[in-house]
Amino acid sequence: MFDERSWRRFAAAEALAAGRGGIAAVARATGIAPSTIGRALREVGSGEALAGRLRRPGAGGKLKSETDPSLIDDLRALIEPDTRGDPQSPLLWTCKSLSKLAGALCDMGHQIGRSLVGELLHKLGYRLQANRKTREGANHPDRDTQFHYIKN
Repeated sequence: MFDERSWRRFAAAEALAAGRGGIAAVARATGIAPSTIGRALREVGSGEALAGRLRRPGAGGKLKSETDPSLIDDLRALIEPDTRGDPQSPLLWTCKSLSKLAGALCDMGHQIGRSLVGELLHKLGYRLQANRKTREGANHPDRDTQFHYIKN
């Protein structure tokens, strides 16, 4: 399987082999832009090594958390009430699903999918898991209120 650079260089080699009009022919056959093939021809001509970055520094899109500054705060606001785990421990988790979190963030006006929600949760130190009770028992009606009181 080719990565981006290998694919460009393959297209450049084919364009060189085709001779005059090779760039246009390879562009039509592969769907690669002629300017990309020209850039690859310059790379091949310069003898640049294949190791290193595939794209120039700064290439690619900005992180969603950088372009949408309120995204992390809104995500925290959604998961804070349902955070499980010892606050002193590095292991925290939430019982809300990625799809439900993504839907709630979309309702708040963010454009985000469930996979990005998973990445952001991972960066925040959260895991997705739920406790499984082995024995059901009667809970005190104010149990949740008690823990919120203790937390604050």
